Amino acid sequence: MSRRCTLSTLAAIAATALAVPAFAAAPITNGPAAQASVTTPQAQAAKAGTDATTFVSSYAGSPQDEANTKAFYDAVMRSARAKQAKKGNGSAAVTVVYSASRAPSFASEIARSTQIWNNAVNNVTLVEGNDYDFYYSEGNDPRGSYASTNGHGGGFIFLDYAQNEQYDSTRVTAHETGHVLGLPDHYAGPCSELMSGGGPGTSCTNAIPNSAEVSKVEQLWANGLTTTGGAFRTVR
Repeated sequence: MSRRCTLSTLAAIAATALAVPAFAAAPITNGPAAQASVTTPQAQAAKAGTDATTFVSSYAGSPQDEANTKAFYDAVMRSARAKQAKKGNGSAAVTVVYSASRAPSFASEIARSTQIWNNAVNNVTLVEGNDYDFYYSEGNDPRGSYASTNGHGGGFIFLDYAQNEQYDSTRVTAHETGHVLGLPDHYAGPCSELMSGGGPGTSCTNAIPNSAEVSKVEQLWANGLTTTGGAFRTVR
């Protein structure tokens, strides 16, 4: 069974390597939009069993946002590779469990995103269940959709109503799920890059990761997550 939304040691190592606090937009406290979304990313992370070292990645953002997410996920990748080098080769796969109960309006998009990622990668499998590692939620937030994650299967994804009407909803969902699987933003990329997010504009509907993105996820999850991380059970 997967442990319930626990921040893995990997996230702590990544945050230490960066020596910077987690990046998150400041909560908005005034106006009807704030009242419609009263929970901050930090508070939702606490509910998910994570802590302040989780990282918030938005669907659309600035070049500085992109640089921040790249630095974080690069550190996650370095830490994962170090653990894998110590563990050695193997034929393990990891099952990461998610809950979609908090995002009923996006049930079909979440199911499609899960299918896309499970068809694309072999080293990690997404399944829906009650004893979950991360969850999806929905609502209104002026910051749009985002993922608050340790970059290795934990945290939560928030899907914003307005943004999902403006952009292709399946692409938004698959993009945010990519963050949970360890991919950074690349807003300057073309529509063929899933992690370019909102960069290519609202006409982009591609929800499929390209070969480079698939390769990065496969590298990060190669041989599963070392048992010293304690967050996931490795399935052989």
